[in-house]
Amino acid sequence: MRQLCFALLVLISFGSAAKGEFIQKDNLFPRVKFETSEGHIVVELDRSKAAITVNNFLTYVDKKLYDGTLFHRLEPEFVLQGGGYDRELKPVKNFAEIINESGNGLKNRLYTISMARELDPHSATSQFFFNLNDNPSLDPGRTWGYAVFGTVVEGMEVFDKIKLIETQFNEKLGWDNFPKKPVVLIRVILLPAV
Repeated sequence: MRQLCFALLVLISFGSAAKGEFIQKDNLFPRVKFETSEGHIVVELDRSKAAITVNNFLTYVDKKLYDGTLFHRLEPEFVLQGGGYDRELKPVKNFAEIINESGNGLKNRLYTISMARELDPHSATSQFFFNLNDNPSLDPGRTWGYAVFGTVVEGMEVFDKIKLIETQFNEKLGWDNFPKKPVVLIRVILLPAV
């Protein structure tokens, strides 16, 4: 009986644990492809500097929780944010908040990807953003910054198209900078290790 209880406890713990750490676990720089309504973007993730953040992101990718979501915030000279809402603006299922890795040495520069969060520095879950400019104000200093965890390696021209989309106030979310034309994240797929 004791062995059965222990086995069940292990299964429950494993089932609720983040799976990202087991995805291409020996690959420090896994690549993912963002298939969007405006084109494809390939991002090289950096596990060597942001292992917790990358593993968290890969868990959402593996569970297909980003598929069919919207980029809900567009500030053309600042950021493009997504990973939080589906097409009906229902929130994405979130896993536990993660530790902020903004002090990893990676900077919020043009074409990097970072984790979005609330005021609490350790509140990031599913939402991420692409830097559409060099954004040193998002790097850590006297306060916590926003954790960079990868770099765009293909598809920079997709951002040029997206930046031209007009934005508006969204009443349901209560936010400005909502794209008038939906920018859909059709799916994110893990590319084979090279």
